[in-house]
Order: sequence, then C-alpha cells, then structure tokens
Amino acid sequence: MGSFGIGAAVRRKEDVRFLTGKGTYTDDINRPGQLQACLLRSPHAHAEIVSIETARAQAAPGVAAVFTGADLQVGSLPCGWLVTSKDGSPMVEPPRPLLAQAKVRHVGDPVAVVVAETREQAEAAAELIDVVYKEMPAVVAADAAIRPGGPLLFDAAPNNLCFDWHLGDKPAVDAAFARAHHVTHLDLVNNRLVSNPMEPRAAIGEHDPATGDYTLHTTSQAPHVHRLLIASFVLQLPEHKLRVVAPDVGGGFGTKGSIYNEQALVLWLAARLGRPVKWTASRSEIFLTDNQARDHLTKAELALDKDGKFLAMRVATLANLGAYLGSFAPAIPTWCYGTLLAGNYATPAIYVEVKGVFTNTAPVDAYRGAGRPEACYVVERLVDRAAREMKIDPAELRRRNFIANAAFPYATPVMLTYDSGDYFKTLDMALKAADYAGFEQRRQASAAHGRLRGIGIATYIEACAMAPSVIAGQLGARAGFYESAQVRVHPTGGITVFTGAHSHGQGHETTFAQLVSDRLGLAFNQVDIVHGDTGRIPFGMGTYASRSLAVGGTALVKAMDKIVNKGKKIAAHLLEAAEADIEFADGKFSVAGTDRAVPFAQVAFSAYVPHNFPIETLEPGLEETAFYDPTNFTYPAGCYIAEIEIDRETGTVALINFTGADDFGRIVNPMIVEGQVHGALVQGIGQALYENTVYDAASGQLMTGSFMDYCMPRADNFIPFTLETNTTLCAHNPLGAKGCGEAGTIGAPPAIMNAVLDALAPLGITDLDMPATPERVFRAIAQHQPA
Repeated sequence: MGSFGIGAAVRRKEDVRFLTGKGTYTDDINRPGQLQACLLRSPHAHAEIVSIETARAQAAPGVAAVFTGADLQVGSLPCGWLVTSKDGSPMVEPPRPLLAQAKVRHVGDPVAVVVAETREQAEAAAELIDVVYKEMPAVVAADAAIRPGGPLLFDAAPNNLCFDWHLGDKPAVDAAFARAHHVTHLDLVNNRLVSNPMEPRAAIGEHDPATGDYTLHTTSQAPHVHRLLIASFVLQLPEHKLRVVAPDVGGGFGTKGSIYNEQALVLWLAARLGRPVKWTASRSEIFLTDNQARDHLTKAELALDKDGKFLAMRVATLANLGAYLGSFAPAIPTWCYGTLLAGNYATPAIYVEVKGVFTNTAPVDAYRGAGRPEACYVVERLVDRAAREMKIDPAELRRRNFIANAAFPYATPVMLTYDSGDYFKTLDMALKAADYAGFEQRRQASAAHGRLRGIGIATYIEACAMAPSVIAGQLGARAGFYESAQVRVHPTGGITVFTGAHSHGQGHETTFAQLVSDRLGLAFNQVDIVHGDTGRIPFGMGTYASRSLAVGGTALVKAMDKIVNKGKKIAAHLLEAAEADIEFADGKFSVAGTDRAVPFAQVAFSAYVPHNFPIETLEPGLEETAFYDPTNFTYPAGCYIAEIEIDRETGTVALINFTGADDFGRIVNPMIVEGQVHGALVQGIGQALYENTVYDAASGQLMTGSFMDYCMPRADNFIPFTLETNTTLCAHNPLGAKGCGEAGTIGAPPAIMNAVLDALAPLGITDLDMPATPERVFRAIAQHQPA
C-alpha cells in the first residue's frame, strides 16, 4: 500500500524507543517488595558435593533465605527434542536439576541460591557459603570424552554417549565411493562459540497466593514455549496458572530460546518467600552458563567422477553437547544438520552419522543458524578442497553440480524437498559483483607488496520455519511449529495485531504493520503489534529458525483474509448488493463494475455500532484469529564471496571485500533485511576469524571467560558489504517469503576460510582450523617456510 506496504524500506517504528532509551527490558522492571537472587556456582568442572554449610550466609545482613538442591522438590529442566539412535534405542536424557544435587558437571553449575534485599547483599552472602567438594577428573573435548575408561558424567550414558544417530543410504554411498574417480578427504573443527547478546539473561518471578497464579518476566524468544515447559515439567502446575512476559529483548540468537535454571527458580522462590524475586546475569555468568554453540569434530569425504560430478558424500561427526541437554540440543547436530548436507548440489547419495557426547563444559544448544552453519561448513570446505585437488575452478565445480532449475521441487537424499531456487543466477550475480574475473590481477598487486591475497566462495542453503508439526513430532519434537495471529479491528478502523511470534531485534512491529497496511489499505501508523505476553496473545511458538515472516506472517495474512471476508458481508449489506459482487482493494469495499464503495473504517464502525448491520446472519464485532502450520520448510539460498589479504610477518587476516547474493523469497522491508544480513555476516565472519571458546583440557576451567580473552568482532574489523538479491518465491506460503535472519552465519565462515586457504595455498598450506587468528596463521606460515 503506497510507501508503507510490501517492498517499502520503511524505517523501523520500534527504533524510536530503542534509540531514545525508552525501551523496557527485563532488568528495567522492578516489582514492589522484590528480593534479589544470587546463585553460587561451582568453581570445578567435575566434582562430588560432600557438604554445603549455609548458616553464615543465612545470618548475613539483608538475607531472606538460602537454598540448596536438597531444598527443592520440583522437576528437572526438560529437553524439548528427543532423538533415536541408529540401533533404535532412545537417547539418554539425564536429569538437569535447578540446583546441583550430589555432583557438579561444569564450571558455573549452580549449587545454591541466596535471596536478599539487594543484589549486593545477596552476592556478599553467597561468598559465605562453605561447600566441600571432592574434585574429579574432567573431560572437555568430545573425542576424549567418548573414549572408554575416561571421566563419566552420567552413569546412564556409558562413554558419555547421548545418542548415535544416522541418516542416509549407507550401502549406496559405499558403492559410489568404490567406483569414484577421485575422493576428497577432510577433517574439520567447527569451533565453539559464546553467544553474548547485548542484553544478559534476566528473570523476575511473582506468585499470587490468593489465586495461585504465577508471573514470569524474562528474556525469552518463545514465551508460550517457556510457559509450557516450566509449568508442565518443572513446577508441575496447570499451564494456565503461569503467565510469561518477555518485554523488549536485546538480542536472542537462539540462546534465549531455551529454558534455564534461573527462570524456574525465581518462580519457586517467589512462592516460597511470598515476595517477587529478581535475578539478572552478569557478563561473567553469560560466559559460564549461557548455552554455547557449534563444537563439532567432523571427518568428511566427497566422491567425484572424472568430470567433477559429485557421486556421494560421507560424513561422521562428534557433537559436543556439554554437561546437560539444552532445550533443543539433540536436534541441532542431527535433524538441523544432517538434512542440510546436500547443500545446493544434486549429490545422488549421502550418509551421515553423528554421535552426541556429554562433556564437562557449558551446554551447547541453538545459536543463529543452529546446525545449518555446521552443515554448510562441511559441504563448502569439501567442495573447495575437491576443486583444488582436481584443478577445477571452484565456481565452475559448483556450477557443474548445482540442482537444475527444472528439477524443483527437488527431493534430496537426506529427507528434505526443496521447493524453489536458482543457484546459477545467485552464483553469477555474486561473481560479477565481486569482480571474480579480475581477482588474479589483484592477487599479483598484493604480492608486489609482500602480502598474500585469497578469494573464497561459499554457496549455502538453509531450512527455515521448521515444519510441519506432525513430522517434527515424529522426529522427536515435544512442541508444534505452527504460529498464530489475532487481528482486532477497532470501531474507528485502527488495528491491533496479537502475534505469537516474538521480536528480539527483527523489527516485527514494522514488518507486520507493513503486511497489514498492504492488505487492508490502512495507514502504517494505524497498526499496533503486540507480542511477548502469554496473557495477551494467542498460543504461539515464538521466533527462531527465521520463521517470523514465513510462518507468523502467513498466520497474519490468514487472519486478515477472514477480516476481509466478514467485511464483504457487512459491505454488501451497506451497499445493498450481493456479497459475490463485493471487491476489496486499496482500503475500500466496492461493488464490482461500479463506483459504489464504502471505506474500511465505515465497515469497522458498522461492525461495532450495528445500527445498519445484517444482525440476522452475522455477529457484531470485527476480530479474527488464525493459526498456520506450514507444509514444508522454506529454503533461502545464496552465494558469498570473501576476499582477504594476509600479512606474512604477523599472520593478520584483513577482510578486503565481501560480496553476497541472497535469495530470501519475497522481501517485505529491504532495509530490515539488509540489517539482518549485516548482523549475521558479522557473527559468521566473527566465528571464522576471531571468536573461540577454550576450556583447559586438564581442569575443565573456561580459559576465555571474558572479553579480555574471547575476541568479539568490532566495527573496525569490517568493510562495507556488497549485497545483491535474487528472488524465487517460496511455493507453499502466500507471501512467498523464505527467511533471512541466519544466512550470514551459514555462508560466511566457509567463504572466509576458503579465502584464507586460497591465500596460503602457494605456501603448501592445505588446511587450517577456525578461527584464523593471527597466531594460528603465523604458525602455519612459519611451519611451511623453506628450510
């Protein structure tokens, strides 16, 4: 609709409050009479708890109570997705108590909680708790944890194995490898990351003894999911007695999609103490206890014929799960990873096996991309290595193996069916924008100045908007993946949308308002978007997996269609015409072929002031709700090209150019999409060049527990990105939307690493693990210097 509908680069309406300091985050909220909680956390990675003495802490100034795991008679934190091992046995789902009981399993495991009048008093009292530990050997790497005879985290998980999963046709793969002209082998490390959203996690619990109702204000990407899991599994109370409110959320990245100990704990404490209880994480606690990400060890092989056509792929991965299962942890290295190993290619046969392993580290769960970056890294590193070994241009080898446009819908050998795409066009767009043909001249110019220059390509595909619920349930999900929307038309024509999707930086208040403006012909400022409060919105599944527009937006479209259909009935009455003759466009109902029309606002007024209204056939009011459960994933795809320079003397990698061509389906707001891509690219490049989580192998201590040791990318590490957009519409939702929020984290890491290895290739360096830090690159160069 004009300058505010689909396709318009509308400035985000929510930014007015964010940029002027008017946002409301969980830590901004203070309830009358609230207490403050502080958790005492284990300094050991693996130890038995011999005794806990809390008397001195209990007697400290301002302290209301001190509790340990022995005091809590509640359930364990549940895992939201169960997988089955390849022998048909269920995975191991060990308990995850709110406070450790008998044993701690990672540094930061909560042991006791102190509740006091102020945060400072709670923190001071926590230092007075005397815990006697019997330290045990720790193990932090998946390949070490799975060896027989090592430290064991759970008796129920021999060799620390949670599951041994597989997917694909192993006999077909083995046969293809047997006849292959060339086989490429690659060992890969997908390094562990700490999410580090700008806003730390926080939670405020309240309990009303008169009604038995609980309220949780918290940093959440999925308030209804948190309500369901906490009420049903942990506190074991009727779900409708818990209200979860997620106000403004300063970054989620998947990390805030899981439930955590503290969210359930503050509710239990509030009921026990009769006062609201608040907890806010410090940045140190984020490093120790927020779900971490990635951490795969992979052996991968690609079989090719003499012309470079892919015959088969074989992948074996050890996935580090950490000390406990996160809410969706088992799904990330299995169904979110193995199903994406086809990439953009028509590889006839694929077989993948994944072992999920417990270690004495923080739990690993969903983080922006969630399994798809790990899959893309395997595929695109393999393809580049194969191109170099077979002396085929990397772009050409990709082109030879892309899925043909005429093949869509295309069923991959790893379960998914891609509905649409044009990988040839996105590749060509990226090559042209990056001036790929002129790269060798730029390489020579760098060499003249003593620097190594490299270029790297990565094509990517991702599966967004998990669906459908019935299939997800068969694969082990404990939740559905539909979305809801309620459209409430007010008497004077304004609109309030209540959506089950949740915004933590995506700009829903703008994008969803654009959908309404476009469909109903209303002014952009007449539309309000409400989300994040289970007490106000219909049951919804939240925001993750780039699902908001494709799933939440489609639910909104379906609800608006119901509004229009009812509006036509009202308009037919007002215009004294047959309903079949009523058309709706540009904010007005009209009689086809005539100039007789009534505006949307008049129809809305008639619905609420029914003086002239078909009361015999219609109920007053104009409010509709719709749910949408997709029939398939959506499949954004694209191509990224990175160009870097390496300083031989220091090993420093400088990003010179970065070009992307993305296919996100229909784009509602290109400005918001560009911002999403920028943010994801920074995180993806951050993994490739800067970020790395390190635990001491002997003690299990976190060695990168602050920004002094964990290198976050900064603005001065980047150059302007060159971004192009190709559009093929999603074939199974009315918007044609595919999703955009995670693409950069998926395609950027292999593009960067392929560029680094291209620069190092003249020195005989064929492999390097992420991140490509100056030290790591410098050592690789030094080891390959001529004697």
